[in-house]
Amino acid sequence: MEFNANKPIYRQIVDFCYREIATGVWEADGRIPSVKDLSVKLAVNNRTILNAYDELQAQEIIYQKRGLGYFVACDAKEKILSEQRKEFFEEIVPGIHHKMKLLGITPEELVKYLNSAE
Repeated sequence: MEFNANKPIYRQIVDFCYREIATGVWEADGRIPSVKDLSVKLAVNNRTILNAYDELQAQEIIYQKRGLGYFVACDAKEKILSEQRKEFFEEIVPGIHHKMKLLGITPEELVKYLNSAE
């Protein structure tokens, strides 16, 4: 995994976990890689993975079963997609809207383009 220097590594690992869950690679109630296994796979310190897993637990995206490891919460995918939709509309759309105004692109043109891109 390539890490971005502008964002803490543990946050990038949280984002990686979000993708694994959102795309169905990690399924609801399914076991996820151990701290050690994921640290080897991503070539980072165990503590960094643990920090990411702690954050995911605080968000109730994953949970731990004592002696068995970490598992994906039943509603994790819905929580992640809801949060990402919110982030899209609050952080990305305003930038797109601003750029559209600068370029003179109408909402109708954008919709037409998006429909043809499918």
